[in-house]
Amino acid sequence: MKHNLKITLLIISMFLLTQFIGLYVISTNPFYITQEVNGTKVLVENPVLSWINPPKAETSSDYNVYLGSIVFSFILSIFIFLFLIKFKFEHLMKVWFYLVVSISLLISLIAFFPKEKIFWIFLIPFSLFLSYLKTFKRNILIHNLTELFIYPGIACIFVSFLNFFGIIILLILISIYDMWAVWHSGIMQKMAKFQMDKVKVFGGFFIPYLSKKQFEKIKKIRKKQGKNKKEIKIKTGVAILGGGDIVFPIITAGVILLTKNVNLPFGLSPFIGGFFPALSVIFGATLGLSLLLFYSEKKKFYPAMPFISSGIFLGIIFSYLLRLLIL
Repeated sequence: MKHNLKITLLIISMFLLTQFIGLYVISTNPFYITQEVNGTKVLVENPVLSWINPPKAETSSDYNVYLGSIVFSFILSIFIFLFLIKFKFEHLMKVWFYLVVSISLLISLIAFFPKEKIFWIFLIPFSLFLSYLKTFKRNILIHNLTELFIYPGIACIFVSFLNFFGIIILLILISIYDMWAVWHSGIMQKMAKFQMDKVKVFGGFFIPYLSKKQFEKIKKIRKKQGKNKKEIKIKTGVAILGGGDIVFPIITAGVILLTKNVNLPFGLSPFIGGFFPALSVIFGATLGLSLLLFYSEKKKFYPAMPFISSGIFLGIIFSYLLRLLIL
């Protein structure tokens, strides 16, 4: 096990909680509000989020186009990130983080409040303030608390233009990239190190901790110091989970939640989405992450997405087979 049991369970719990928050945020559809027009309740764009309201795919060709756009944007963002690392544009990256975090937090927080203007007036500056604390004032508690709401907001943008087969293809591609980036090129480690050491902001869960040996070492030093206590510098262990490993399961659960009926090949019965299949995705992803964390070794780097994606696929298959058995 790479980290001690307490830290491992904490990471898993935070991951699971974020998935549930994400499912709730997506189900509330914060981009739209209900208004009464001529005595009839209709859905209209939320004016606070209208400028970022994602497009909706109507046909299968639309989904294909959007999937291609996502893959292209993902590749482009990696090149931009590497460019910023090479030329050490830490401040520009901080601004990038700040904007993304602010928007994502606003989307998620709107889902937890009544869709009234009085709450929007409060939520906009509150999101900006939390984003400022996270990006420019290093605080572990603020960092990890905001992480719980950032990825649900990001996922909410993508679910409207991804379908069942699109998200399956995306998970496979991301898993392949993750293996290459961690085991072959080492790009993932470089990006994470640059974020933590230079930018001082990390996109994902970040939990520093001390081992029992380190605690004992500090106690011995304190005893030797006596009353003349000085600052002790000691290298701590760090448990991290990247933002991509958190957000893609939320996107998948959201797509499955909104999926009504999917015709499968080879004469198989249609796949029907909904709340239970979405829960199966979440628990499958959590199972995949748990197995990785429990069986990984210290001082080794692992790509999380292949394990998480495998768990997601198992969750989808489980919900599909269970429905066939029940019916």
